[in-house]
Amino acid sequence: MAIAKRGLVLGAAAIAVAGVIVTGAGLHLSQGKAFFEESPKEVIDEVWQLIDNTYVDATFNQTDWEAVRTDYLGREYSSQDAAYDAVREMLELLEDPYTRFMDPQEFRNMQIDTSGELTGVGIQITQEEETDEIIVVAPIEDTPAFEAGLRSQDVIVEIDGQSTEGLELNDAVSLIRGPVGSDVTLTVRRDDELLDFNLQRARIEIHPVRYSIKEEPEGPIGYIRLTQFSSNASGEMQEAIESLEAENVVGYILDLRSNPGGLLYSSIEIARMWLDDGAIAPTGNRQGIVDE
Repeated sequence: MAIAKRGLVLGAAAIAVAGVIVTGAGLHLSQGKAFFEESPKEVIDEVWQLIDNTYVDATFNQTDWEAVRTDYLGREYSSQDAAYDAVREMLELLEDPYTRFMDPQEFRNMQIDTSGELTGVGIQITQEEETDEIIVVAPIEDTPAFEAGLRSQDVIVEIDGQSTEGLELNDAVSLIRGPVGSDVTLTVRRDDELLDFNLQRARIEIHPVRYSIKEEPEGPIGYIRLTQFSSNASGEMQEAIESLEAENVVGYILDLRSNPGGLLYSSIEIARMWLDDGAIAPTGNRQGIVDE
């Protein structure tokens, strides 16, 4: 599971083209993949228009957005990947960490990460922005990585003997994932020591909610750990609360440590379980109209 600092951001606006799906700010667009493959410039122009029509800052970070379109459509692109790179470069002009482009593979990975089930070894990883190192955010409980002893903050330096130096996060994810029953070796740096972990890939059901009862002087306390806002998180949270309420707990601890975010609708559903009233996620558009 890949959780990038410049990736899976709760409430972020994410653009995924060649599918085409745009999430965040209520945008949805779907057209045939072949249409975009015919001309890489179509991808660039589609993203440009989405930003032009819906981006909340009408000054586009004090950028001449029309000139940006002329510039990028005036270039030649040898492939779709070259166009994707151009889109990312174009969006950097906005200097907005919450507007980002996802190519088809990145989008598929995000769908897998938030689906509640995946094939792999059971770790969440990120890419450090300053060093580009691939770092373990956390192993998922009851998975090959967890049972083998991988830890948060382990730095993955090799995958099956291939160095991760210069490797993109998405490429690292692809190398780690594979068929159920196949093996992968991760070499990690922990403090000043290099450790090899020989892992067998498995089908992993991700249960983002774990709960238990802690006996305290005040009475039984319900402890709930929420590791990710995935598609099945709200259902599991509801079950946890109902189970703990049946035990007559007098209070709760909601543990969100190492939770990297996830799906906005899931977070809203869960927040409403804890908040009786009030706005959870107000959003505004360029005209200032607010949706709560």
